[in-house]
Amino acid sequence: MSQVTNVPYGDLEVGQKASYSKTVEEKDIQLFAALSGDHNPVHLDPEFAARSPYKERIAHGMFSGALISAAVACTMPGPGTIYLGQTMQFTRAVKLGDTLTVRLEILEKLPKFRVRIATRVYNQHDELVVDGEAEILAPRRQQSVELTQLPPISIG
Repeated sequence: MSQVTNVPYGDLEVGQKASYSKTVEEKDIQLFAALSGDHNPVHLDPEFAARSPYKERIAHGMFSGALISAAVACTMPGPGTIYLGQTMQFTRAVKLGDTLTVRLEILEKLPKFRVRIATRVYNQHDELVVDGEAEILAPRRQQSVELTQLPPISIG
């Protein structure tokens, strides 16, 4: 288990930044398809994907969205954060093996503990793959929590 301390509303500052990274693996694509119900063959079938504009399988766009959610929930502001909204523009395909880095930046502190955050996702070549913005409800007080350790998950 890992211990995480959140950043409460009062300690957030415009311009403050955080990041979160993950490499896209085969199991991620399969699990995301199973969880979401999105079985689009461009994500799962190499022969179909070879005939697509990308010439190979690509990750679900919302997989990047899920990584943004993880970054907000586990890095900044962190545990206790509540999502109010998210915009995303997909600017580049994500392929298996890509290492994605979510970069967060506080844009504005709003009344009633609300915060606007830039949510951008880059691949390992520092190319923008998702450009977006979130509005969240920040935690009111600082707390440290143990993140739940998930059981091993196997596919097939």
